[in-house]
Parts: sequence; C-alpha cells; structure tokens
Amino acid sequence: MEYNQAYERVNQLKKFYKSLLWFGIITVFVFGNKLFKDGEIKISFFSGSIFLMVWAIILTIKAVKLFIFNSEWERKTLEDELKKDKKPINF
Repeated sequence: MEYNQAYERVNQLKKFYKSLLWFGIITVFVFGNKLFKDGEIKISFFSGSIFLMVWAIILTIKAVKLFIFNSEWERKTLEDELKKDKKPINF
C-alpha cells in the first residue's frame, strides 16, 4: 500500500471512529433523558429513536465498507478478474 492510499485509509478510519463516538454520546443523551424523565425507554418515531436507527444503519454500512470491503479486497478481486481467461464468443 502506498503512502497516499494509507493516508486516505487512516482519514476514513478517523472519520468513522469520530462518527461512532458522536453516535454513542447522542444515544446516551437521548435514551438517558428518556430514562430519567419516564423511568423507561420506549422507541417512538418522534423522540429521536428513528434518527438513531438510521444513523446506526449508516454507520454499519460504513463499517462494512471499511473493514470488509477494504482496498486489499478490491485489489485482490481486480487481480483475479484480470487473470481470468476470457474466451471469445463464437457465433
């Protein structure tokens, strides 16, 4: 991995971990506020739960892209496709 790719990957990881930290802080605030006020946690559309659910889905997608489908996987798949023997189509 060359320097520019490594630098970009570190930036992506940094942004992901920052988003994860903010998600945790906001989640504790939202659910802590509900727990403090009502004594229980209820998931409702207007109380921020849907917002947190959408945010969690986005973070999950980012995590999959960063940790599962990373540049090594992409490079390896590209090399595998280039190595395949392409046969001409006969009519």
